[in-house]
Amino acid sequence: MNAMANEQPKNPLHGITLKDIVEDLVLRRGWEGLADEINVRCFIVDPSVKSSLTFLRKTEWARRQVEGLYLADHRALKREAAASQS
Repeated sequence: MNAMANEQPKNPLHGITLKDIVEDLVLRRGWEGLADEINVRCFIVDPSVKSSLTFLRKTEWARRQVEGLYLADHRALKREAAASQS
């Protein structure tokens, strides 16, 4: 069994990079929508994935908010998919 796969079996973000999270949120919400949810300068003034990653890697509270928003969005998507199958 792969020891790496078992290190964080209950972490829903395990294996998902911060870059993947930011790109997914930008794709679904856009920079403006992301800035509406999380008020940080890197989402408001000349936003880019690169500048956002630099900021989020240095700022734990902002990274936690971004990760939380990503998880909330994906829970909502799962609920919508389940409801449409019912």
